[in-house]
Amino acid sequence: MEYLPQASTLTLSNARTYLFAVLFTVGNVVLPQLCHLLPQGGLIFQPLYFFTLIAACRFGWRVALLTAVASPLINSLLFAMPSGAMLPVVLIKSVVLALGVSYAMTRKVRNPQLMAIIVILGAHLLGAITEWALLSSMNTLKYCLPGAVLQVVLTACLIGSTRQNRS
Repeated sequence: MEYLPQASTLTLSNARTYLFAVLFTVGNVVLPQLCHLLPQGGLIFQPLYFFTLIAACRFGWRVALLTAVASPLINSLLFAMPSGAMLPVVLIKSVVLALGVSYAMTRKVRNPQLMAIIVILGAHLLGAITEWALLSSMNTLKYCLPGAVLQVVLTACLIGSTRQNRS
């Protein structure tokens, strides 16, 4: 018996959509705080996106998008991380990851792992370009490689297990 709903059943009028979004947002608030205990841990591991990716893989674009928008806003308000200047960059990356990986999970995509890799690397590149355009800086690009690799591995594993469970 499956206790977790399918992504297609989680509409914006369904209360469970918001419940899952809140749970994933809490994860995206707590995990970065733990990573920031390490020097440059937030920049290196990019933890703000992990629960957004899980939401995108398992619960679809609605939960992922709610998580992708709420997480950076709440983190910025509570902890000033990301800073106000970096918030647009982080929001863009977060939304691209949520929507792109959610799309990769649809049955229309033949190779979802490859699509997810392209989305993740593309989101980081788009974030770097946005950072350069807004702040004349590309600091996150030089630090984010380990986090991007972790995101690719996590997402590939999630896609594999989710697709297997749906078959």
